[in-house]
Amino acid sequence: MKKTGKIPVVILSAALLMVGCAKKHSASSWSLDNSGASAQLKQFIAAQETQARALAKQDGNKLPSDFDAFYKAAETGDWQDATNLFQQMRKHLDGDSSLLGSWWSATLDAYGVFWTFPPGDKYAIAFGNDIIQSIPAGSIYFGGADPGRFVVTALMESHADGKPFFMLSQNPLADATYLHYLRSMYGGKIHTLTDEDWQKSFQDYTTDAQRRLSHDKQFPNEPRQLMPGEDVRLDTNGQIRLSGQMNVIGIRELLTKTIFDKNPDREFYVVEGFPLDWMYPYLEPHGLIMKINRRPLPALSDEIVQRDSDYWTKYVTPMIGGWLKPDTTIEEVAAFAEKIHVKKDLSGFAGDPQFVQTEYWCENFSKLRSSIGGLYAWRARHATDAAEKKRMNDAADFAFRQAWTLCPYSTETVFRYVDLLISQNRRADALLVAETAAKMLEMKGNDQLRTLVTELGNPNTKYK
Repeated sequence: MKKTGKIPVVILSAALLMVGCAKKHSASSWSLDNSGASAQLKQFIAAQETQARALAKQDGNKLPSDFDAFYKAAETGDWQDATNLFQQMRKHLDGDSSLLGSWWSATLDAYGVFWTFPPGDKYAIAFGNDIIQSIPAGSIYFGGADPGRFVVTALMESHADGKPFFMLSQNPLADATYLHYLRSMYGGKIHTLTDEDWQKSFQDYTTDAQRRLSHDKQFPNEPRQLMPGEDVRLDTNGQIRLSGQMNVIGIRELLTKTIFDKNPDREFYVVEGFPLDWMYPYLEPHGLIMKINRRPLPALSDEIVQRDSDYWTKYVTPMIGGWLKPDTTIEEVAAFAEKIHVKKDLSGFAGDPQFVQTEYWCENFSKLRSSIGGLYAWRARHATDAAEKKRMNDAADFAFRQAWTLCPYSTETVFRYVDLLISQNRRADALLVAETAAKMLEMKGNDQLRTLVTELGNPNTKYK
């Protein structure tokens, strides 16, 4: 296999093990034959098998013994067998790294069908098609989180040909085999990352991380510059060592910016996986997702904010009913959450019972809306004018209320909303959000949330 750059094992592992680390979900009644996108999904899986075989041959990789059986199960629609065989393949790769190659990324995309569609076929199709239809042809799309990658990849006209747009997943950009996968599809059409691009991003991040580590050691009484979860150390030889999720995200941030800078004639769109700070000045809401403008925006106009609010209000009405308005209180949302999700009382409910009973898609649509709320919150934090700060805080508040209504047990949404409320000195509201979330069965055993409730409930404790 042709080498594509020396990438630290910890970073490669984080990308390789992305699938299967998320919360498990049940989908015993789903079948590929009965999917609303059955023909398209079968065609996609067959294309991925062909692509994976070609990549393995090109790279000189031996395919694992489970490869044929996995695709046979996948193509016949036996999603449970396909899932088990995929996990076996992954174990073989963990035990024999010589098997690893760009064929794995193609196979990972095929397996993504069985990870994202069974929990709620109807909403997977809506998620994918509504995003695809919103992105102009020829654009570059950063697909964050599992459905942002796998659902869109499976439902677009041709992932391999970049039709109607080029789909790049943020999460595995630090994985050399994934970069080779992208080059095999898009090389010569767009600027994909070269070995030199990767090495520069890695070196730039390492240099900056070492500078921040030195600061934190030299000035322990000043605010830490290393982020929580950013594990940066010097070994006995004085060499820097990186071994944390935030390190991977830091490198990924530089890699996405490189792709953006080196494709100046393309439009960019993103489903947020993890917030990347460089993007915020460039972002604006764009339906379910966000557009990355070519230049930073001085502000998000009233028209942009109103269009976004109208879009999401109309979009979520079939899911949760049309009762949620900008003036709906947190108390009303909390009462709805407890009635629907704790008491399981659907009397008078005007939304879709299938939606509120499908944990996976509640979480993922909530994440989309929470990401846009995060954009407004970032604008509010950086506003120098009091009126602008209030305008952005109001937009963030409504977006987070919608996100929290879509999924009252989304840890990400709850913590983002609490952060906003605390920034506005609304501790009682923040406590209500946290206490309501803690009542959800899905939050049972969540120590992080339990600590949050305790912290907010003690007026003498400063929220961190």
